[in-house]
Amino acid sequence: MFPKAFRAPLVLALLMSVSTAAQATGAAAASAPAPALAYPDTQRGPVIEPQFGVDVADPYRWLEDDVRVSPKVAEWVAAQNKVTDAYLDTLSGRDAFAKRMTELFDYERFGLPYKAGARYFYTRNDGLQPQSVLYVREGLQGEGRVLIDPNAWARDGATALAEWTPSKDGRYLLYAVQDGGTDWRILRVKDVATGENLADEIRWVKFSELDWAKDGSGFYYSRFPEPAEGAAFQSLNADHAVYFHRLGTPQSGDTLIHATPDRPKLNNSAAVTDDGKYLLVTASEGTDERYGLTLYPTGKRNAKPTVLVDDFANNWQYVTNAGPRFTFLTNKDAPRQRLVSMDIRRPGKLTELVAESEATLVGASRVGDRIILSYLGDAKSEAEMVALDGRKVADIRLADIGSASGFGGKSADPETFYAFSSFARPTTIYRLDTATGQSSIFAEPKLTFKPDDFIVEQRFYPSKDGTEVPLFLVMKKGIDRAKGSPTILYGYGGFNVSLTPAFSPTRLAWVDKGGVMAIANLRGGGEYGKAWHDAGRLDKKQNVFDDFIAAGEYLIGEGITDKGQLAIEGGSNGGLLVGAVTNQRPDLFAAALPAVGVMDMLRFDRFTAGRYWVDDYGSPGREEDFRNLLAYSPYHNIRGGADYPAVLVTTADTDDRVVPGHSFKYAAALQHAAIGKRPHLIRIETRAGHGSGKPTDKVIAEAADKYAFAAKWTGLAVE
Repeated sequence: MFPKAFRAPLVLALLMSVSTAAQATGAAAASAPAPALAYPDTQRGPVIEPQFGVDVADPYRWLEDDVRVSPKVAEWVAAQNKVTDAYLDTLSGRDAFAKRMTELFDYERFGLPYKAGARYFYTRNDGLQPQSVLYVREGLQGEGRVLIDPNAWARDGATALAEWTPSKDGRYLLYAVQDGGTDWRILRVKDVATGENLADEIRWVKFSELDWAKDGSGFYYSRFPEPAEGAAFQSLNADHAVYFHRLGTPQSGDTLIHATPDRPKLNNSAAVTDDGKYLLVTASEGTDERYGLTLYPTGKRNAKPTVLVDDFANNWQYVTNAGPRFTFLTNKDAPRQRLVSMDIRRPGKLTELVAESEATLVGASRVGDRIILSYLGDAKSEAEMVALDGRKVADIRLADIGSASGFGGKSADPETFYAFSSFARPTTIYRLDTATGQSSIFAEPKLTFKPDDFIVEQRFYPSKDGTEVPLFLVMKKGIDRAKGSPTILYGYGGFNVSLTPAFSPTRLAWVDKGGVMAIANLRGGGEYGKAWHDAGRLDKKQNVFDDFIAAGEYLIGEGITDKGQLAIEGGSNGGLLVGAVTNQRPDLFAAALPAVGVMDMLRFDRFTAGRYWVDDYGSPGREEDFRNLLAYSPYHNIRGGADYPAVLVTTADTDDRVVPGHSFKYAAALQHAAIGKRPHLIRIETRAGHGSGKPTDKVIAEAADKYAFAAKWTGLAVE
C-alpha cells in the first residue's frame, strides 16, 4: 500500500487528574481574582489593508518575520518566554505532572516492523530516550542490532530520524534526517551489513514519498527548488518535482522524472508498483485528497507516461496490480470509499470489488494473495481480509475498542504486522499470517500502570443543528461521578483527519490525577467519510465550532464537568478551533490551550505549506471566502470587554508548517485587549517544529506546563 500524499497533520494532544475533595478546594481557588500580569510591551504598527471594502488592521504584522533572522522578533520571543516561565514556575502541579508523565513514558516501545529480503527493520525506544532507535534483525527470530541511533546526532536530542525505507532486498537503507522539527529533510543511504553510510546525500526534500527501484540501483524522491537564502522557513512551497537518484552519483546528476511547471502548486509524489514495472505519480494541489495519477514504465528511457486520472476530483490510493489491471481504494461515487479495479489500457472504466458500506473504508493493502481492508466504525478501528477479487475471507479480530494501523506487506509474502492501541493501552505490535488468519504478538510493552484502572466510554451528543457527534470519555475508575470533574475537551475537526482511540502518556497523566479527558469527533474530520469532511470545511466551517461548543455544553449538562472546570485543547487546525471558540464563547471555558494554531485566516496562504489549506479554508483572495474567514479568524475576532478564559498559547521557533507568526500575533492581540484578568500567555519552544521529531524530554516539559496551567484554572488539585 502506498502512503497517502501530503495532508495537514494532526498535532498530538495531552492529558491529566485528582481527588474530589481537592477538586472543590481547587475550584474555589481558581475562581479568586488573579493579579494582572505585566506583559512585555509589544509595538503596534499602522498596517491597515483594504480588502473587498473592509479595512483590515494588522498591527502586529512585524511579528511574522522569522525569529532566526529578525533580532527584533527574537527579543520579543525572549521577553514573552521570561514572563511565561515566571508564571509557570508558580504552578504547584507542574513537577507532579512532569514526574507522572516521565513514569508513564518509561516503558519499552516498538514501531511497526518492515521486512525487506530476509531482514526486519523496526524502531525501539527504551522508554525515555529522546529519539527512537532503528534496529535490524536477520530473520524474524534474529537478534536485533542497532542500525541508526539518532540520539548521538545532537546534544539536545532535537535531530530526528524521520522517514526511512530499505531497498527491496534489504541491502541498503534510505533514511531522512529532520533537524529541530523542520519539515525539510536530508536524505542519506546506509549499507545495512556494514552500518556505513554511502557518500550519497540529497537536500531540499519535503513532503516526499521515498521508494527504491526494484533492482536497488537507486531511489525516487520529491523535492522543491532550493529556497533563497534566509527564506527556507517561510517562503511558499512551489514547483514540487519527482527525481531519480542513482547510487554513487551526485545530486546534481539526478534524473528529473516528473514536473508540472504549468501547475506549480501541485505536489508530486511517486512510488513503485508491486511488480516493479511502473512508477505511479500521485499529484495533488491541496489537502482535500483530490488526486491526479500518472503512470511511467520503469527502466525505459523517454517512455511516454499514461495519464490515468486528471480530473483531481477524488481520492485514489494504489493497492496492487496484476499486469495492467490495477486495484485502487477510492471515494469516486462512494463518499465512504470502496475498492475498485481499473485496466490501465482503458483508464475510465472501473470494476467494483468491494462496495461502500456503513463503516468508512480508510485503508487497503496487498499482503500475499489477500487484501486487508481497514475501516472506521463510529471512529473505532475494524479490519477484514478479502481475496484479490474482493470476496470476503475473514474478519480480523482486534483486541478492544481502539486504533489499528499498519497491515503493509508484499504480494509474494503472506506476513504483515499491525499496531493496536487505545486510550489506556499502549501500542502492541502483532504479526498476522494472512494464509492462516492467525495473529501473534511481536512486541508487547511492560507497563508501570494497570489499564483496567481506567474507563473509556463513547457517547453521542447533538450539535446546534441536531447532528449527532461522537465523543470519547476517558476517566479513572472510582472517580466521583456525582459531581463534575475538571475536564479537558480536545478537538481537531478538519482535513479529513479522524480522531481515533490512541495512547498518550501525557493525557493519561491528566486522567490519573483525577481529571476527565473528552475527545470530540467533530465534522471536518474523516470519521464518516467525505460528507462528514465536507460538512466542516469552507463555508461550513462554523459547524466545526458549533460541534465543539455543543460538546462543552453537553459535558456540563450531563454533570461530567461544571462551569469553571472545563479546559479546551487543540493543535494546528485544532489550535484554530480553540482560538475561534474562545472568541465565540469565552464564558463557557475556564482555560484554553491552542497549540501551533492557524490564527490569521487572512494570510495563512502566504507562508510555506499554507497554500495547500485553501481546500479546507477557502482562499483569502476570493471575496466570498474572505468574508467567511474574517468572521471566525481568531486574530481578528478577539472580543474586547468580554471575560476570557486563561489562555496558554504554545508554538515553536522552527515550525515551518504553521509558521509561529500566527501564534505570535494572536498572543500579542490577546495581551493588548481588555479581556479580563486571567493570564494570556505564550510559550515558545526552541529547536522544535510543528510536532514531529520532538525529543521525549521536550514533549514532557511542554505537556507538564500546559496541564499544570489547565489544572490551576479548572480547579484540579495535583499532588
